[in-house]
Amino acid sequence: MSRIRLAVRENVLSDPARVTLQMYRDYLDTLGRGWVCEQDGEIVGFSYAAHGDASIWALFVLPECEGRGIARRLLALATDYLFGLGERQVVLSTAADTRADRFYAAQGWARGAMKDDREVFFTLPRP
Repeated sequence: MSRIRLAVRENVLSDPARVTLQMYRDYLDTLGRGWVCEQDGEIVGFSYAAHGDASIWALFVLPECEGRGIARRLLALATDYLFGLGERQVVLSTAADTRADRFYAAQGWARGAMKDDREVFFTLPRP
């Protein structure tokens, strides 16, 4: 997961040490659930849903695999999981004015408040 997270061209971590391997484990084991997309035995994308705050903690795809519908499917798995737990809405945040910002809007998420003019919050109500 870390390899994919560090390979992205947008939403680049200013300090890669901020997201530790233990955090990936915690979100997978106790704080939520995660999914991966594999192609030819290689993980090319992943998503994590956090059940504590009904959020999408992470959604990333290798740059060379973008545009193939991988992110859309991984996002659907994560949101379906949270709605299956009874959540009324799912939330996430991403860097403003990026492909991710436009992607979430195109998937029907409602664009909300901004934080520091760099981060935008989105919500998706239960269908």
